[in-house]
Amino acid sequence: MPTSCQIAYSCHVRIVSLLPSTTEIVFDLGLADQLLGVTFECNFPPEARQGREIVVGGMDTKHLTPLEIDELVRARLAAGDELYSLDDAALARCNPDLILSQDLCRVCAVPSGEVDLAVARLNCQATVLQIDPHSLAEVIDSVQTVADATGVPERGRTLVLALHQRLATLRERTDSHLAGSERPTVFVLEWIDPPFVGGHWVPDIVLAAGGQPVLARPAERSVPTTWEVIREADPDHIIVAPCGYGLPSAVEQAQQVLDQMPTRAAVWAIDADAVVVRPGPRLVDGAEALAAAFFGPEVAGLPALPTEVIQRLR
Repeated sequence: MPTSCQIAYSCHVRIVSLLPSTTEIVFDLGLADQLLGVTFECNFPPEARQGREIVVGGMDTKHLTPLEIDELVRARLAAGDELYSLDDAALARCNPDLILSQDLCRVCAVPSGEVDLAVARLNCQATVLQIDPHSLAEVIDSVQTVADATGVPERGRTLVLALHQRLATLRERTDSHLAGSERPTVFVLEWIDPPFVGGHWVPDIVLAAGGQPVLARPAERSVPTTWEVIREADPDHIIVAPCGYGLPSAVEQAQQVLDQMPTRAAVWAIDADAVVVRPGPRLVDGAEALAAAFFGPEVAGLPALPTEVIQRLR
């Protein structure tokens, strides 16, 4: 990470966010007026793209099945082709001081190496700050990283403290409810065809919700598995959380694979794009939603099951 990223700007910072998650963080820090460029996938808050340069474009996969998307991504990566396109002209119009980027996942966003090349081509003086969290704790830490880099460290500390307090309260509530009994076992299905095991921060969300993740890879990449392996694991709950999709699509995809799942498992569809796979503050919402599903909304400290982000199918 460049040492210049630690500089607290004393003036207006021109920001470009190449990640939907960092776009959310910028808004949460009250810096929307300094955000000049975003990606085509930045959809939260709803006004995220309004009046801003769309600096990153990508493939239109709306007409493809999950298997077709998987095959397309594998083929493009094997051929050395990028999945996202960086618009040099749009980036130049932003003339940014700070670019928020990543190197965690080539499938999720433009790699920072491509951003560095674009900055060099444009003779841009911007700092490129990589945000690469692997765990829930690192996701929350990244809020402070962005706050420090944009000169609002106190705002960052306030938001980080609030997120940690919510997780601590949730842990107290679920521990009290469990009263020493075993945690329910939980499998998070991050893709349906082929089935993928949720990795990185996803197992942490399950743990924060009072569950015990199975077949999980904490702080590691998501990997494919098989339906046979999932059935053998025989979890109490299965969370269908297809990467990049909202709740309606998650419900539809879950229905497609219900007959493949262990018969005794409670099956839930969740808005993965909002509260599971996007490494931003709303992961805490995801933990609370899962706790409400496992134990009831009163245990999660919620007035009702948040059906806008999670629904039970079986």
